[in-house]
Amino acid sequence: MKILAIGAHPDDVEFGCAPLLIKEVQKGNQVKILALSRGEAGSTGTPEQREKESRAAAKIIGAEIEFLEMGGDSHLDYKAENSILLARHFRDFKPNILLAPDINENQHPDHATAGKLARDAARIARYGGLAELKDLPIHKIDSLYYYFITQFFGSSPDIIIDVSDVHDKWEKAMQAHHSQIKHKNYLEMITSWSKALGSAIGVDHAIGLKTNEPIRLNNLSDLTLSARNY
Repeated sequence: MKILAIGAHPDDVEFGCAPLLIKEVQKGNQVKILALSRGEAGSTGTPEQREKESRAAAKIIGAEIEFLEMGGDSHLDYKAENSILLARHFRDFKPNILLAPDINENQHPDHATAGKLARDAARIARYGGLAELKDLPIHKIDSLYYYFITQFFGSSPDIIIDVSDVHDKWEKAMQAHHSQIKHKNYLEMITSWSKALGSAIGVDHAIGLKTNEPIRLNNLSDLTLSARNY
C-alpha cells in the first residue's frame, strides 16, 4: 500500500503521526511526506535549515519527502487552487491512505487549513471532468484520517494505535528537528501525551486519529482489539 502524510510545516508529520509511518514502512508499505511550507515564519531555524532537518527525519522514518510551494508558512490559504494542486499530487502518487492535520482550529491556522485542503483534494482527485487535471488519470483514496499536532485538548480520537515498539525511532525523528526542540520542550510534551493515551489501552505509548468517515466492516467480530482498559 501507499501512505501519504500531509504536513503544513516541516515538523508537523514528525510530531503528529511519524510512528504510524514507521510502522507502515516496517510492514513494507511505501510512505511519502508532503510538506506545504518550509517553516518560513518560524521564530527559530531558517527555511533551509528546517528543510534539511525534515529530510534527515524522513530518512529515519524511511519515507520519501517532497516540499510543495503554497505561499509559505502562515500564508496557507483555503482556496480551490491549492486543493487542485494537492489533488494533482494525489493522482501522481496514488496513495491508498491519506493522513492530514486535524481540521479543528488549534494554535496555528495552517494546521486546520492543511487538513481541509487535503480533505477537499481527496474528493477532487476523483473528478474526471476537472480541466486542470485532465492530463492525469483519476484516483480514489481509500481512507482519510486526521492526526493531532502538539495538542489534543478537547479532541477525542476515533482510533488509537499502539506505537510502543517504535517509540525510540519516533523520538529520533523528532530530535532531527534541532532548531525547534532546543527552544521548546516538544519531546516531553508529546511523549507525555502518547503515554497518557497509551495508558488508556494498557500500553506504553499510543497515537490517536480521527476518521473522516465511518469505518466499514463486514462483521462486528472483525474488530479484535479494543481500547477498553479500565
